[in-house]
Amino acid sequence: MLKALAQALQSGTVRVIDLSQTLHARTPIIPLPPQYGQSAPFRLDEISNFDERGPGWYWNNISCGEHTGTHFDAPIHWITGKDFPNNTTETIDVQKLVAPACVIDVSAETRENPDYLLTINRVEQWEAQHGRIPAGAWVLMRTDWSLRTDPEAFLNMKEDGGHTPGGHPDLPNFLARERGVMGWGTEGVGTDAGQAYAFSQPFPCHANMHGNNKFGLASLVNLDKLPPTGALLITPPLKIRRGSGSPCRVLALIET
Repeated sequence: MLKALAQALQSGTVRVIDLSQTLHARTPIIPLPPQYGQSAPFRLDEISNFDERGPGWYWNNISCGEHTGTHFDAPIHWITGKDFPNNTTETIDVQKLVAPACVIDVSAETRENPDYLLTINRVEQWEAQHGRIPAGAWVLMRTDWSLRTDPEAFLNMKEDGGHTPGGHPDLPNFLARERGVMGWGTEGVGTDAGQAYAFSQPFPCHANMHGNNKFGLASLVNLDKLPPTGALLITPPLKIRRGSGSPCRVLALIET
């Protein structure tokens, strides 16, 4: 089976799609209320570049918050997931870091409404066309939000906070408990909608996905290149001791 996969990759009958943003100084990050600690932006400091600091090598120091750019959220990221065993980036079972994906395309809806929320009913409509979401799969919400390459347009901050699409408050528990998904992924800066802080249960995708020991992916790109079903995601976060998440080079394998 692995030999067949290697041959398919070599022949091009299986393609690798990069679902990750490029990290740079202006990579958008989630702004937190000013009374709380803030995530540092991505920073790259040059150590040497074939010069008197190191004539034979190019090398940089890097720093950023764990949840910067395209990133993986571990259960310990949220208070609801803090007590699960093996809930940090270095303890998650690596078997879970390769899993199928279901891609639900709501890009038409989000063009009209930046605050669009994906509902259970909309997911069931997708299932009527593509089949039931299998246990252990990622559910990715395609919004084409990643086409907003300007950081300000991507964050879409107004006086009342961010205005970006996400999951309806009822959706995370449905996906986690009734479908047994691996995790939930979005193109926005975080896994919740921009206005999720004001929901009756704030940040339901964080609270309920991690509260069910599930994972998150945020700031994904190129979801328009994936089929509704059939893609295989590779999602390993950095192996940080007690890490709550990390930037992630998310890859998808698809058949051509």
